[in-house]
Amino acid sequence: MGNVCGQYRRKTASLAADSDEATAWKATGPSNQWLRLDLGGAYDNLRKVRVVFPTPKATYRYVVEASANGAAWTTIADHSRNPTAGPGEDQFTRPGIRFLRVKITGASAGAEIGVSEFEVYNYLRPDLVVGADISYADQDDNQDHLTYYVDDPATATDVLTSARNAGMRYVRLRVFNTPRDEKTGNYLNPAYQGPDRTLDVAKQVKNLGMGLGIDLHYSDSWADPSKQAKPTDWASLPFNQLVTAVHDYTRDYIQRLVAQGTVPDKVAVGNELIKGFLWGSERAEPWFTDPADWCYDCYFNHDPTFVSKPGGGIDWDDWKSTDPAKRAAYEASWDRFTTLQAAGIRAVHEVAAANHVHIGIETHVIIDNGQFERTQEFWNQFLRRLNAKGQNIDVMGFSYYSEWHGTPDVFESELQTIAAQHPGYKIDIAETSHPSAFSDPIPNSPYPVSVQGQADALLRVFRMVNDLPDNRGLGALVWEPAHFQSMVNWGTSAWPLLQWNASIKAYGVVPPSAPTSVKLKPGDGKLTVTFRPPLAGDPAQLTYQVSADGGMTWRTPTVSTQGDGTVAATLQNLRNGVRYTVSIRAVSPLGGPGAAASAGAVVLSAPPPGPKHP
Repeated sequence: MGNVCGQYRRKTASLAADSDEATAWKATGPSNQWLRLDLGGAYDNLRKVRVVFPTPKATYRYVVEASANGAAWTTIADHSRNPTAGPGEDQFTRPGIRFLRVKITGASAGAEIGVSEFEVYNYLRPDLVVGADISYADQDDNQDHLTYYVDDPATATDVLTSARNAGMRYVRLRVFNTPRDEKTGNYLNPAYQGPDRTLDVAKQVKNLGMGLGIDLHYSDSWADPSKQAKPTDWASLPFNQLVTAVHDYTRDYIQRLVAQGTVPDKVAVGNELIKGFLWGSERAEPWFTDPADWCYDCYFNHDPTFVSKPGGGIDWDDWKSTDPAKRAAYEASWDRFTTLQAAGIRAVHEVAAANHVHIGIETHVIIDNGQFERTQEFWNQFLRRLNAKGQNIDVMGFSYYSEWHGTPDVFESELQTIAAQHPGYKIDIAETSHPSAFSDPIPNSPYPVSVQGQADALLRVFRMVNDLPDNRGLGALVWEPAHFQSMVNWGTSAWPLLQWNASIKAYGVVPPSAPTSVKLKPGDGKLTVTFRPPLAGDPAQLTYQVSADGGMTWRTPTVSTQGDGTVAATLQNLRNGVRYTVSIRAVSPLGGPGAAASAGAVVLSAPPPGPKHP
């Protein structure tokens, strides 16, 4: 991660970060030599450094320093009197680090002065948003009456509650305009995943304390890179009326969500938009030409109404053409697409402003394996044109399925490149998954088709978004974990009682978020902190730690749950007359200590003496 330079022999500095302990950066003198690592951006959850030296049995004396700007340095490990041979490893906690430096101050006789490996470990951040698209929750609850559990069937509950208890923090819900069966064209009754029923599911999500994402498909059925059919009611609208329809529909629906108390944390104006959306006359039908194709018989594929008027499809066929007419067609398709996008984005901004709330806006695309240049062109064109129309987004979203989007290493490199090219935006993995069973090996994936392989694949995605510079990786969502490449243990499940795979515990590896509603109550030689537990994870699995010295040391207090759902933690055997700076944090079995919440500072004092009696 990052770039390495040495005080001398800078051309060989990269040998200290090549994952090969047999190579090394070697200095020119016996002491006071340094090697600096630039991570390319600031990180808040770096926790460990490891330094390996060229001469294994030699003793090296050194200091490790950290900096936010490369100018002001703070010592995080002092081994200037080190008596021990071998690699050095240190743990620390300090937010906002971009630069790390190891300074060699001396070594035993015969030691080569240099560094073989300078390793930095970035832990998962407590604010990493991990969750899933669970849009089928409505059908699970009201059609199939399913319940889910992790270990004990006696704890089985609805899919959203069980997902929250397993550590999911965020749920995305897709919305079809007027839901239709993709194959038959029949309108669904009940209209699952339609606007009205999604309002009810949004209430469930918010009542569970989870983050809420809304994924507007602007279609009556699935919208993805292979098909982006207009809603049937909009199919024959002239383009200017289509723009108005996008704006008004978006404004009215987001306002309904806000009015019922379910403000979305994020809204995606369309789904997997690499080829545009609301396809019209710019993309001639049929979109599926082989009768063996899944959607050859889909209701829209041979209906000329859907392509009778212009829409928002992107004309990639003419991207690199030098023919003036074809180039003009390419540019015109971009103008239509971004005009429609700007209408939807503007509507979200209007609702947020009118209600004095914040609603993040995401644009969600893909990076097809081997077509990274096309995705780069998408972002360059899209952001430039959108900004010119007076609009902007907050989050650049990506799907990641290795069978379509390449190996984890390649995909992570591409994300890092996008982050460097567009530094003003957050980045998230809007969809991902990996099978645990019932599948051949997945192309481009190093992980087997097994429960452990599923867990390892998800954690790899969590790490790749967590490791984006400047903490810009927002989070990652698994797509429909109870249905597609599911996380359900079908060997132990008995419909309608379903057991999650052990891979669901991957969510628990992310450290807990901070407790909320923290209040401090001082007493005689003691203090009590009351708070609400973090919103994700099973509260029964969490323990708590309290610091009374500003986070330098932590103690595990006695805790009790109050009638209103708050938790009280009490520290005993404190000294009256001493000022204590108090913080509280949750600790999960897998994720370890989470983010701390400040409870403030207080000076303890004994209660005043009671009245004297003769």
